[in-house]
Amino acid sequence: MCRVLEVSVSGYYASRHRPVSQHQREDAKLAAQIQSLFVQHRRVYGSPRIHAALKAEGVRCGRKRVVRLMQQLGLCAKPRRRFKPKTTQSDPTAHVAPNVLGRDVTAPCPNAKWVTDVTAIATAEGWLYLAVILDLFSRIVVGWAMAPNENEHLVTLALHMALTRRHPQPGLLHHSDRGSEYSSQGYQALLAAQGIEVSMSPTANCYDNAAMESFFDTLKSECVNCTHFATQEQARVTIFEYLECFYNPIRLHSTLRYVSPLVYEQAFTPSLR
Repeated sequence: MCRVLEVSVSGYYASRHRPVSQHQREDAKLAAQIQSLFVQHRRVYGSPRIHAALKAEGVRCGRKRVVRLMQQLGLCAKPRRRFKPKTTQSDPTAHVAPNVLGRDVTAPCPNAKWVTDVTAIATAEGWLYLAVILDLFSRIVVGWAMAPNENEHLVTLALHMALTRRHPQPGLLHHSDRGSEYSSQGYQALLAAQGIEVSMSPTANCYDNAAMESFFDTLKSECVNCTHFATQEQARVTIFEYLECFYNPIRLHSTLRYVSPLVYEQAFTPSLR
């Protein structure tokens, strides 16, 4: 072996007795921290978020070093499935609003722009529908509801939660698709009573609600697709725990410079005073 590698025999035996280098010791310590963070964050973080999480804990290291150590440890984020937009079932007789939001998914402050949509979760007991409302300022989930049916009652429950939590001032922009549940008289009346401006995406143009679609893609990749739900109750508990215990308070968001939605809003609050 020494002859093939062009290494002296004495050098080979000397290396066997040489103590571990400082760099190797630091790598081992950093690898343990990386593995702990990876497990702590549900095995959904890739190297950018792991690097950001290390930085938040005061650990200084290069991004490439994190990539190398994660590769050595065999750690990789859960892969995302290819995105497939949802087809909206609109009511041709309902009153629809113009697309005020456009594709401007930025907001200057909390409660300036909300986006909402519904997605379906597969369980052994049938479909479970999840309605979610996001605040575009911080991408925080301000309201959500789950039910076996996709209808006006489902989205109204999510809106009531958002209103109770946030108490928005009149002038808030509410953007959705033209689904029959959002264009229903009851839902529109509730928005009007709160002084909320309505915006709707045109039919077959789901990319105007890209932030909402991106959120559902994240939810399904990190929470739903990796679990077979035997019951709807199991799905409810799992999704509740993901939204309230991980996504809002903990999950680092790339759009927010790798802080969680809750931390991003808390950092903004002092500037309001």
